[in-house]
Amino acid sequence: MMSTTTAAIRLGQLRHALLVGCLLSGSAGAETLQQAWEAALTADRGLRAAQQNTAAAASLVQAAEAARLPGVSLEAGYTALDNAPTSRVELGGASQQFAVAQRESYAYRAMATLPLYTGGRITSGIEASKASLNAARYGEAGEMQELKLRVAEAFTTVLRTTQGLAVANSHVASLQAHATDVQNLFEQGVVARNDLLAAQVALADARQQAIRAANAVDITRAAYNRLLGRPLDQGVTLDEIAPQTANDPLPAVTERALRQRPELGALADQIRALRHQATAVRAETAPQVALSGGYGYQENRYQVYPGQWSATLGARWNLFDGGMANHRADAVNRQEAALQERRDDFATVIELQVRQAWLDIQETRKRVEVTQSAIAQAEENLRVNRDRYANGLATNTEVLTAETLRLVSRNNHVNALYDAVLAGLRLKRAAGEI
Repeated sequence: MMSTTTAAIRLGQLRHALLVGCLLSGSAGAETLQQAWEAALTADRGLRAAQQNTAAAASLVQAAEAARLPGVSLEAGYTALDNAPTSRVELGGASQQFAVAQRESYAYRAMATLPLYTGGRITSGIEASKASLNAARYGEAGEMQELKLRVAEAFTTVLRTTQGLAVANSHVASLQAHATDVQNLFEQGVVARNDLLAAQVALADARQQAIRAANAVDITRAAYNRLLGRPLDQGVTLDEIAPQTANDPLPAVTERALRQRPELGALADQIRALRHQATAVRAETAPQVALSGGYGYQENRYQVYPGQWSATLGARWNLFDGGMANHRADAVNRQEAALQERRDDFATVIELQVRQAWLDIQETRKRVEVTQSAIAQAEENLRVNRDRYANGLATNTEVLTAETLRLVSRNNHVNALYDAVLAGLRLKRAAGEI
């Protein structure tokens, strides 16, 4: 029979192996979450698209500001007539014809136009474009935070499945040791064949679980590599993440979230942009005053001064457009109101996200403590049942049940630990601080 001392030694070896597996993930050379973020920020196409949107919005600001500058145009043309232009003059009762222009001629003109008054149309257009640029920047920041959360979730999932595989392998090793002991006892005629068969079946099931756990590790690593723009089969070694604690009260975290979330900032600036757009549309009905001037030259040997300088102060005022400008402005105002409703609704979504993550931290913290103590209890329960079985005081079923409880307790602890990690990261994202 296997002694209590032998069983204890084997269990100690298994616990040591699991501990080593846990420590390996935090070994030198392991990738940290910060390093993963840095890699993802340079590889993600969605973030690059958001950056292009920001650059486009900046160009539109420059375009809007350029409307204040003089507009300069150059014109050139060639004219060919079927007959040379002539003029008829009556002199002394006789009619005389004189050519006044060439049948073929060239003309050139350079003009500059400077808007002097537009009723606020240009100014409002500039302010609208600046607000749109700020909204694009907020959108880029939101895209960056969302990417960091996705990477953190993938990072944590890899750690979870890796530890899950360690637990599964530990379960296989433990059942392998038990099956060997039962085999020896069976060969000695101490236990029945059904004990051996039950141990072998449990071992086979554990090996299946380990295979599935290994497959989960491969899949989660591939998903992680995809986020970082790496080959899916590239090796992955990650550093451990300590669970976060929610030290600040819920109202304080909620207040920060409503102040810091880039999505709310983007919506606020989009609202401001629409407000300025409505003002710019209404300004189209105001008088438009501009100063223009330039130089024109037309080839004509019959003219004394073929070239002329000119300057014009002009005004244009559309007195009636059928209400088109007002209707367009009203449509923009309604878009603004709709966006305000969306912003108010999203604020409540953020409050819910903060509350959920904050409460999850409180829950997972307790689960980590409970599952930690449960592991020790499950280990002791397995040790006692193996010792009793070796001495004929317990059944094989009791040992297998104890081993299953040990497996469950370890898996529960792994899940509680990484649920706590994720809760902390999600709270940071909800507060706009990730």
